[in-house]
Amino acid sequence: MWFTNSHAMISHVMLKNFLLSQKDLDKNSAIDTLIEQSSPNREFFLQVLFSILMASFGLMTNSVAVIIGSMLIAPVLYPVIGIGMGLIMYDLKLTLRSLTTLGKSLAIAILASFLIGLFWSNSFYLSNSEITERITPSLIHAVIAIIAGLAGTYALVRPNLNVNLPAVAISVSLVPPIAVTGLGISKFDWPTVTGSLGLFLVNALGIIFSSMFMFAIMNFQTKRKTADKAIKKEDASLKKESSM
Repeated sequence: MWFTNSHAMISHVMLKNFLLSQKDLDKNSAIDTLIEQSSPNREFFLQVLFSILMASFGLMTNSVAVIIGSMLIAPVLYPVIGIGMGLIMYDLKLTLRSLTTLGKSLAIAILASFLIGLFWSNSFYLSNSEITERITPSLIHAVIAIIAGLAGTYALVRPNLNVNLPAVAISVSLVPPIAVTGLGISKFDWPTVTGSLGLFLVNALGIIFSSMFMFAIMNFQTKRKTADKAIKKEDASLKKESSM
């Protein structure tokens, strides 16, 4: 028993020291990347629209390949992780900014999938396997989301692992359940709507809490000023874009 507890304590200390050893430069770069990629600009929402269109048609045709493609181009993982970063930094501006971006993304996604479902209402059924898989949230989904959040947060901070973020986006289902929500509304199928929204919430909350854990261990609490500078820079860019 003593050996087991000592081994677990040593492993915990080694893991914490390893994560704390991340360079300040990498942390600053991760903050810049996260805020830039979750910035509520035209390109971001256009990507959301493209991803939800692909997801909706993929679900309607029961095509796994098309659904995976939609998750590859979906940018919603960034504002979800951004919420976790904002909470761990006690940064209200970053938290609200990420929540607003995510909220607008959900509104666009649900409206677009609803219109698709309405227009092609006679061309698909909500009983196909790819849709039914996304209306029953479970503990396994929560565990997958937590693991994906840990992996995604760590990959964000490690420049050589940034390329792995699309793989994380595929592993945890964020866009397809929202597409199912819109399709369910178009069919007035409320169990499908509530089930798919439930799955999205389970996945999003799993990512948020696990990202908070990783950011806390890596001591991102001290980087609030860096985040505020990055937000100011992106907001200035957004103002310039809107005036053009």
